[in-house]
Amino acid sequence: MKTLFNKSLQLGNTDAALLFIRVSIALLMLTHGLPKLAKFFADEPIVFASVFGMSQSLSLALTVFAEVFCAILILVGLGTRFATIPIIITMAVAAFYIHAADPFSTKEMAVIYLLGFTFLLISGAGKYSLDNIIAKRNLNPVRTKGSVFQL
Repeated sequence: MKTLFNKSLQLGNTDAALLFIRVSIALLMLTHGLPKLAKFFADEPIVFASVFGMSQSLSLALTVFAEVFCAILILVGLGTRFATIPIIITMAVAAFYIHAADPFSTKEMAVIYLLGFTFLLISGAGKYSLDNIIAKRNLNPVRTKGSVFQL
């Protein structure tokens, strides 16, 4: 009971929470992106919102890049902060441009994703990520005796 009201931040819990939110939100984003990826490669003509004067195909391609490929990078924690940027832009466009005139209940999901990915942009991937493994290797390069190569 005492830990429920503890005001101090415990790093072990924080890293586990970052892993949970990163994996959860990336998997949820993939459920939106994979159908768009299938639509992109379907034989039927592309019907998608044309944004800022771009063609429907280009708008769909950029959305698929953000919602599928960037979500996979975030899922494994590779380049997490960079990978959040295209998704943040995509969700901002969806919420405040595509659904600008719609009621809040229609744009609510895009806003929630926007908040979640903005959180990851600020916080980073955490300890349980490929970003962390790469950072550790770059800070502490491993040298083998007599070798000119570094891992």
